[in-house]
Amino acid sequence: MRRLWKYQETYVALVIVLLSCAITLLNPNFLTLENLFDLLKSYTFLGILSIGVLFVLISGGIDISFTAVATVAVYTTMYVTLQHGGNIATVLLMSAAIGAGLGLINAVIIHFFNIPSIITTIATLNVYYGLLTVFSGGTWLYNMPEWFRRFAETNVISLVNPDGVPYGLSVIPLIWFAVILAAWVILHYTMLGRGIYALGGNLASAQRTGFNILALHLFVYSFMGLLAGIAGVVEVMLAQRVATNSMVGKELDVIAAVVLGGASLTGGVGTLWGTLLGVALVGIIGNGLTLMRISSYWYNVFIGLVIIVSVGVSAYRRKLQRRRKMSVEVE
Repeated sequence: MRRLWKYQETYVALVIVLLSCAITLLNPNFLTLENLFDLLKSYTFLGILSIGVLFVLISGGIDISFTAVATVAVYTTMYVTLQHGGNIATVLLMSAAIGAGLGLINAVIIHFFNIPSIITTIATLNVYYGLLTVFSGGTWLYNMPEWFRRFAETNVISLVNPDGVPYGLSVIPLIWFAVILAAWVILHYTMLGRGIYALGGNLASAQRTGFNILALHLFVYSFMGLLAGIAGVVEVMLAQRVATNSMVGKELDVIAAVVLGGASLTGGVGTLWGTLLGVALVGIIGNGLTLMRISSYWYNVFIGLVIIVSVGVSAYRRKLQRRRKMSVEVE
């Protein structure tokens, strides 16, 4: 038990349990299978992006441009699809490829020009989003293909609630589950995963150890872009239209989820399990406010406060660890 309290994930899990109990007391509909399935579907977009952000944070960088990448990738993909046709596989592959290409541009700028990642990605966010707005004229895309709508409405588990209303587990979260599995394998069972942690821990040491820094940068940011492209398709599945301004501005939610899960903004620290817990906490806050009929304007206030508390607690715990280490060395 003493070992468990050393991990941030334990505190996040405890907050999730306490918050879930409080919301359920106020609205019993919260802990129903129907609401949980709806939560999974609604937060798949944020969940996929959070995994990409986790990789970037572990590597010691930060990406702000992923919502613009997602918007450009899916807008271009659906525009081509509406003109020439396609299927769900081509949509996912095309959007992922465009996203990976835009992420690759970020990586090249960061690595070769040695510009801080936060500055680079703020700049590319404006460039990507600005170019899309110029060329699209801000026009939204409607009338998604019938096969696209049918796929988005498909349930892998179908049930009926006591009122006779059908519900179920959508096929959309399965995309997130596949991404989680791929990320788990990369981080825990490959030399690439070790290299990403080493890069974030100490770049010079990673270089001396023999890791290819350029290759790691290219992978991390292109992987972020690839996941942004997939997440963009998921968002369009949920909304059944492509809006040029629907995704940009959600960066805070994604970064909040990853930081809440214990990832460090200084790099080298972060777990997939912690990120999933962070996404769950953000989702529970959003869903709980809705069920308790609290104004949505409070959502950002709660997210901001939770980030401050989470980062503050993490910083304090690291400070205590350094003090203990120093006292041991003195002795």
